[in-house]
Amino acid sequence: MNIVIVGSSITAWWENGPASIYRPLVHGLALRGHEVLFLERSMPWYAAHRDLPRPPYCRVRLYSETSELEDHYGSEISGADLVIIGSLVPDGIAAIDAVQRLAIGCTAFYDLDPPATFAMLRRDRSEFVDRRQIPAFDLYLSLTGGPMLERLERSFGARRARPLFGAVNADTCRPAGPERRDNDLAYLGAYTPSRQATLDALFFQPARAWPAGRFVFAGADYPDSLALPPNVKRLKALAPGEHAAFYNRSRFVLNVSDHEMVAAGYSPSVRLFEAAACATPIISDLWAGLGTLFEPGRDILLANSAAETLSYLEELPEAERRQIGWRGRERVLAAHTSTHRAIELERYVAEAAGRPHQSEIASLA
Repeated sequence: MNIVIVGSSITAWWENGPASIYRPLVHGLALRGHEVLFLERSMPWYAAHRDLPRPPYCRVRLYSETSELEDHYGSEISGADLVIIGSLVPDGIAAIDAVQRLAIGCTAFYDLDPPATFAMLRRDRSEFVDRRQIPAFDLYLSLTGGPMLERLERSFGARRARPLFGAVNADTCRPAGPERRDNDLAYLGAYTPSRQATLDALFFQPARAWPAGRFVFAGADYPDSLALPPNVKRLKALAPGEHAAFYNRSRFVLNVSDHEMVAAGYSPSVRLFEAAACATPIISDLWAGLGTLFEPGRDILLANSAAETLSYLEELPEAERRQIGWRGRERVLAAHTSTHRAIELERYVAEAAGRPHQSEIASLA
């Protein structure tokens, strides 16, 4: 397919956000033989963190004003087989209007924060998409699965709400050898108030209770007033290319979800897949849908308290720790790589067009 994506950013890693979702997806589409043009609004906060100005798997064009979508890229949008516009795009409602005027092929909205979008739409305060625009999309792609999909269709008239989770590039997210696990527990994520209570219970409290343990966290926006135990190391925010090395230096990785994502369920962070791909065992908070991605106790560990986190860190035999890590990696390689996401997107587009996907044709043969 000839695909155009209008997204907030693929060139800049700012706070591990949209780039960590778009890069694996577009990489997977390229591996499948699709041609992708990514249109990114040039914004100062992304310009300061542009670590991949020319991705090897797609063309990128920066635009300064929403009017340029029609004036400069109208023919490419109208000629595309698939046009995706993501949430978080500046001046998003006007950008969607332009895309829906121009596009002839399949159109999709890719929601990178469905719980927040749902709440804003109910109050008619969304900055990125308007209620009237949703039924006009052929697909509503969602970073949240489960019941949220039906709610989007029932409440806002989404024609086909389908899950499209984050994924990993298996070539870059992999175990390092020889194994060197300098830290006992690592956490990667920007500061948000909705995560802080759980992070304190599952990360900082275990650190205080186990002075001999080695703990490390990385992320932006943490207050300078945050009091750290002496055995906790704080790092700056990390670019996506640094994530694998970070995970590979730890015996365990902690996953903590935003309150809104826990409430919605079925909202895996891409960091979950990245850590598992590195064969680093994950200790996670519990939310609905997690068991559909990993099997608790077999390829992921669950914790609701500091005591449970500590029991894994101090008592789990090393052989079992490694087995859990490798089983988590096997689960990701079987279902959550760049190629898997590209194939899922192909199936959704085929469904919207009323034609079978290649895999269905092969099974009939």
